[in-house]
Parts: sequence; structure tokens; C-alpha cells
Amino acid sequence: MATYSINQLIINSPYEEPGCYWAYHRKTRFFTRKEGRRPAENSPTPPVMITVANRTETAARVKYAFDHGRIRIEELCCPEKTLHIDSKVLDKAESRVEAPDVGGAAGDGEDDDEYKPARKLTKEQQAELLRQMVDTVGKPGQPGAPIQKVISVGMLSEGWDAKTVTHIMGLRAFSSQLLCEQVVGRGLRRTSYDVNRDTGLFEPEYVNVFGVPFTFLPHEGGEGTPPPPPSHKTQIEPVAEKRQYEIRWPNVIRVDHVYTPVLKLDVENLAVLEIDAYDTATIAELAPIVDGKPNVAHIKEIDLEKLGRKFRMQRIAFEAAAEVYDQMKPAWTGNREFLLAQLIGLVERFLRSDRVQISPPLFYQDELRRRIILTLNMSPIVQHIWEEIRQANTERLVPVFDSQYPIRSTADMRTWYTGRPCEYTKRSHVNFCVFDSTWEGSEAFRIDRDPHVKAWVKNDHLGFEVLYVHKGVVRKYRPDFLIRLTSGTMLVLEVKGQNTAEAKAKRRFLEEWCRAVNEHGGFGRWDCDASYKPGDVHDILAEHGRGEG
Repeated sequence: MATYSINQLIINSPYEEPGCYWAYHRKTRFFTRKEGRRPAENSPTPPVMITVANRTETAARVKYAFDHGRIRIEELCCPEKTLHIDSKVLDKAESRVEAPDVGGAAGDGEDDDEYKPARKLTKEQQAELLRQMVDTVGKPGQPGAPIQKVISVGMLSEGWDAKTVTHIMGLRAFSSQLLCEQVVGRGLRRTSYDVNRDTGLFEPEYVNVFGVPFTFLPHEGGEGTPPPPPSHKTQIEPVAEKRQYEIRWPNVIRVDHVYTPVLKLDVENLAVLEIDAYDTATIAELAPIVDGKPNVAHIKEIDLEKLGRKFRMQRIAFEAAAEVYDQMKPAWTGNREFLLAQLIGLVERFLRSDRVQISPPLFYQDELRRRIILTLNMSPIVQHIWEEIRQANTERLVPVFDSQYPIRSTADMRTWYTGRPCEYTKRSHVNFCVFDSTWEGSEAFRIDRDPHVKAWVKNDHLGFEVLYVHKGVVRKYRPDFLIRLTSGTMLVLEVKGQNTAEAKAKRRFLEEWCRAVNEHGGFGRWDCDASYKPGDVHDILAEHGRGEG
């Protein structure tokens, strides 16, 4: 077996032939045959961070964030040192008899010719070489030696013994303590067996664990009273005899915007973005965690002033414009370079205007502190300017439907069980309405008996969701009720106690969803509203049902 290096990845190939070697293509994740002598080996292996995601889509988003510089630490944003491995990646390698010809594929340009294959591996060889990289992470002179980030979806729960793991990040639900122990165990491989001369013991080694609810050395409880019997469960399901109350809705996975070719933005009349410096961490200290407690003997302060000196206003504007560009690029039909140039100008005007207010005034007046606050609040800045540009320059909205299930219905609900309070329904296809609060129960009682209502359903286990963005994070919004009025209008109703900033963001995206569906024209008229106090639901239903007759 021969060892070689290409693009900082050392590859051991059992399929090597005289005068050639196999190279791992970091863009396509396939191996291709290269003529000539292999490059020199890499430097010693770096520390490794493992990210365990819940879904392949989540893992892809994490890798995208690292590869595109969304993480503000340049040393970590090196695609050649990131290994994204999950079932889809392996299936992709095993589903093709031969690797694709990457010589003519669109990529970064000048580097593409370097990867032009002379011959291609079979699907078994592709999968085997990819598995070798996974199995040899942290081992000098092996395929996975230079890897510093492993992003996986349940691929590393057992049989993986890398000894250079220093950070573990859990981005999934852990259903059992055993699974937590298996994941945390990936970071408990000792790297050094040097004995401390003073204590006669091994030097302590640490691993930082985030998002894994791990209990160190769990123990069984003592004698006590027996646990109470399980509470009664109510079976929730659609009723065939009430099919006339079935409610159907378009299964929209996203709403695309068709923009004007020339972007315009009235910066002087934009909504003010308020940033409170007290809500932003301006001092950061790092210490290893042992048994849930920080080891203050090894605490280290992170210099944020260095970040402020590094990120000048021009760079902050460019970074923000680049993120807005990523959001608008899929729906943009014109020249993309022209789009980026326009966005840079708009973002610079916005950042230098009085529409960005930082409190207290000390952070606004001092240029260095202002740049630090802006850099650390990049996500809300991008979200604010993106929404303003999108609203001011959208020509029309285009709903994108799920290709497999473009239309969903209450008849699709699977039977489920709950111990929460519930009440039998009259005009709903689902047998019971489950309450999250007494206020919601009162609203449901009125909806079920209101003369303007023809059919309704509580949006619970139905799958009706609207994506929205708040503070730079994409979330799922599940409104409380779907109501078909006697006028034919479909009303999406939400019960809200407080009109918070996040509630306003949900409302904006729900209104956009309704406009997109109405512009499509194939699903009747849709409208939305919110109930902010008990007893106002009757007036809301009457207002939206005035067109009946």
C-alpha cells in the first residue's frame, strides 16, 4: 500500500499502479487516478472536532457554514480539512459504477484541470477509499491525517477510535444515555502516556462537549416509592364519518421572490435596527470543562479587540452583502456580479446611516467598539437589510411546492396519542382538539360553534408549517388553527399572548405565504390573522367572513 498527498489529504491506495497514484477530489468527493509521482506527505495531524447532526440536511448546512466562511475563524474554514460523511455521501459513492468526469464541470476554475481523471474507480473502490479516510482520522501518514472537522449523521457511534478529538458538538436529539456515552466516548481516547514526574500520574487531557446531555458516571437510584401509573392517553385521528370537514392546503416548502433588475432602497426611511451592546458578549474566556465544571486553572481570554482591528467597515459591509447575496442568488435572473455590486453599495449606505443604532452611546461613538459590535451581530444585520431589500424590490412571489406531496390534507394525519387536555369537536375532521392552554381551549370552543365557520382543525401533527427567519436562523412556524369560512376563504389563525419581535417575524412570513398562494390562484383565497386576547376570535371570524353570501 502506498502513501501520497494531494491538496493536504494523504491517501493510502490499495489500487495503486506503477507510475500513478489516486487523488481524493474535495469538490466531488470521488477518487481519480493521477499520473506521475505522488506529492510529499503532510505535517502532523491537527486536533479534531466532531459534529453529530440529526439529518443529512443539517450536516450539509454545517459544512456550508465552514466552507463559506460563516464561522469567523479563518483557520477553521478550510474545506480540505473538513470531512462530511453520512449515509447519502456513501450511497452516492456506491450508486455509481464509475466516478464522474470532473474535467468539464463548473467549479473554481483554475484548479479544475488538476483533477481531470485518467481512469475511474469502481463504486466499491470509491466507497472503500472514502471509508479509509473515516477510519484513519488522526492517524499520521494515513488518509485521514490532516482532517480537523468531521461532520456526520449517526456515523460515529461505535467502532471509531480517533485519538485527536478535542471538541464534540451534538446537533441532534439523544434518545438514551447510552447513545450519549457512545458519542462522548469518541473524545476519550488518550493521546499521550507521559507520566508527570511530580505526581507520578498521566497528564490530564480534556475534550469540550457541546449539546450532548451527558451524565458523568451515572448511578442507580435508591429505594423509594413506586412511580405513579401512566396517565390516560387519548387517541387522536381523523374520522371517516366527518369527511365533509376535511381541510386541504398547498404544501409549500419555500417562497421564491422575483426581483426587479435594478435594486432600490430608501435608506433614510428604513426601519431602525437597534443593537444593545449589553446583549452582546464583548469579553470571552475559554476553559476546559471537566465533569460539568470549568477548570479555572487553564482559563484563557479571547482578544476581541483583535477582531475589531481586523474587520474594517469595508470588510463588514462586504461580508454582510455576501450573505444577502447568498439569500437572493437562487431567484436572481440577471447578472450576478451586478447583483453583488448593488448589494455592496446598499449595505454600505445602511451601515453608515443612522438606521443602525447601538446603545449605550459609547459603543456607537467609538469606532473600534462599533466595529466589534457590528461584527458580532452580523446575523441580525443581514436579516434586517435582507428583509428591507426583499420587500422593496419584489415584483412577484412564486410558491415552490413539495414535489412528492404538493397537497396535504387532514386525512393524511396518522393516529397519535396524548395525555394533554382535549375536547370532542363537531366541525372538525379530527375527532378531538388538543389544548396547549385554557385560552386556546376557549378559542377552539368558539370556533367550533361560530356561524361563519364551515370547517376547522387544530394544527397539531398535521405537517402545516411556514418557514421564517429570526435573528439569522431559519425556523419552522406552526400556526394554531386552519379555518374554512362559509365565504370560502381559508383563514390561518394564531393565538398569541404577546406581540414579540419573533411573533412579528412569524406574522410577516405567514402573510408572505398567503400572498404567494393567492397569486398562484389554484387554491382559493387564503388569509391570516392573530388573536391577542381572549374573546376577540368572534370579531376576527366575522371580519374575514364578510364576503359570504
